[in-house]
Amino acid sequence: MSVRLIVRTFSELCITVGALIILFVVYVLFWTGVEAAGATEGQIDGLQDRWARGSVSAPAPTVSPSSSPTPTAPASTAPAPAAYADGKAFAMLYIPRLGKGWEWPVLENTEARTLQKGLGHYRGTALLGATGNFAVAGHRRTYGDPFKDFPKLRPGDAVIVTDGTTWFTYRIDKKPYRTVPSDIGVIAPVPRKSGFDGPGRYLTLTTCDPEWGSSHRLIVWAHLDATQPVTDGRPAAFHS
Repeated sequence: MSVRLIVRTFSELCITVGALIILFVVYVLFWTGVEAAGATEGQIDGLQDRWARGSVSAPAPTVSPSSSPTPTAPASTAPAPAAYADGKAFAMLYIPRLGKGWEWPVLENTEARTLQKGLGHYRGTALLGATGNFAVAGHRRTYGDPFKDFPKLRPGDAVIVTDGTTWFTYRIDKKPYRTVPSDIGVIAPVPRKSGFDGPGRYLTLTTCDPEWGSSHRLIVWAHLDATQPVTDGRPAAFHS
């Protein structure tokens, strides 16, 4: 084989590999966002349709605004609500700090295919508004980049969630905490390292770190600050 043929073959191989790399980058940076936009819109439309037909769970008890990081849930004799349907959307989550139009559906489980459609609720963690830790995961990058700006979250920021009947306003207590993926204590009923020292109604958000990697996780914790019926309009926290 001549040197010229070797050089030409190697050049063609480099061009092919380069083209594949470019296609992969386009897929990651652009096409996954397109896919996510369509999937997320479908989840939101489905939720709104169910809510319009009244297919939602009963609202949780009202919580008055409080500065306490460990509010205690009022006693109730009502039966515990059923678990969420696996892989299905059941709530909408809003974080005003991340933008006026920032809104994502929350689905049950944190499997890869679920997180391509929105945010995922960790199986086995508390139900929305209940005593314990309502824990939610989302992509930092790809599939719409829901938590791209996660490091901007600060104490006092509102995380607002609705199940179609009730608005739940949580308040973040600390700046994002960095840990490793195996640290499951961060989604415990009283999350490890959160600063909470007893039972309460908490929310945990998790995402990958660094921005384009997954060697670590970023975590924020919040406590339930207030609830109100959706018939009362949007909470003031949307504008604070």
